[in-house]
Amino acid sequence: MTSNSKKPDISPAEFDVLDVLWDDYPATSNQVVERLNTRKDWHEKTVKTLLGRLVKKQVLSYQKQQRQYLYSPLIAREEYTKKEAENFVSRVFKGKVAPMVAGFAKQNALSKQDVDELKALIEKWEQDND
Repeated sequence: MTSNSKKPDISPAEFDVLDVLWDDYPATSNQVVERLNTRKDWHEKTVKTLLGRLVKKQVLSYQKQQRQYLYSPLIAREEYTKKEAENFVSRVFKGKVAPMVAGFAKQNALSKQDVDELKALIEKWEQDND
């Protein structure tokens, strides 16, 4: 899996397809359909259209194996989610993370585990940046 420097524009439906491939790849279109149908009721043609779009956007690669294509992601989940998070924070919170976390805290949307993880991240950042 390689890393693309420019974040591709991926629709929510395309993300669903990519998400099941991140869980286990390579996979045939039929395997992707089966996995997606545990979450959504999508027609096989819809999934194949989405796979084709992701190949065209250079987010997925494929290999022909006999009469089937095996699809694999070209972008790592961690890389994509990091870029999406950065884009979101930049766009909605003008690049500041604190107002986003404060918003979650004010809405009581943070669990004790979330708070503990945030504290650990801050402690690590302080150790690494002293």
